[in-house]
Amino acid sequence: MPPRETRTCRLFLFDLDGTLIDSQEDIVRSLDLTLGRLRLPAIPAARIGSFVGDGVQALVERAFAESAGRDPLPEETVRGVELFREEYGRHLLDRTHLCAGAAEALERLDWARYALVSNKPADFCRRILEGLGVAGRFDTILGGDSTPNRKPDPGPLLEAMRLCRVPASESVMVGDSRVDIEAGKRAGVFTCGVLGGFRPEEELESSGCDLLIRSLTELCDHFRPLEARGGQHQRPDRVRRRSGAGD
Repeated sequence: MPPRETRTCRLFLFDLDGTLIDSQEDIVRSLDLTLGRLRLPAIPAARIGSFVGDGVQALVERAFAESAGRDPLPEETVRGVELFREEYGRHLLDRTHLCAGAAEALERLDWARYALVSNKPADFCRRILEGLGVAGRFDTILGGDSTPNRKPDPGPLLEAMRLCRVPASESVMVGDSRVDIEAGKRAGVFTCGVLGGFRPEEELESSGCDLLIRSLTELCDHFRPLEARGGQHQRPDRVRRRSGAGD
């Protein structure tokens, strides 16, 4: 069998929810508590997964509409976002854990730089990564409030590459949704979809991602570091880790 073709890479741009972490139980609980404080009934946990990925406001608006049977008024959205941020801030590490294979992948790929590019508020991203003991591995942490626009706009990815001083040609976007893949394509980077997150398999299959994997450990089989003179791997010249504007 011929050897598997691999690509060189200097920067992995990781999504968070459903890609690096399994946060569904804490998001569901926080939304249930939020809806209760709004005097609305809880909604099935299976539905909530499809609401995740476009930021807190979209999450709250979708959950409100599902529960109330109508779209929220602007003031209801503002109040819902406020309450969700309170509840999630209390519960974001109750049951959240690294996805299977995430810790191993981060360890084995340490010849590259890592950037976190999420639509979740940056302060939540940082607190979760710190709580799980992996924040120090990331050169930059960008949330949905770190740049003017969220994914699928390419802006957050372009900013992460600028901060890490790595061009698009040497970067890879890794995520579990069409939002991640679209952002990566618009930013001009290689895109890798990860199955098993919040989104159904058919969404990633139809997204046009360049690579589709079932576990983050498979990244080790598809990417390799640049080689310096003499055939030695180039170790990343780590930049000081930066967090986004939500800190």
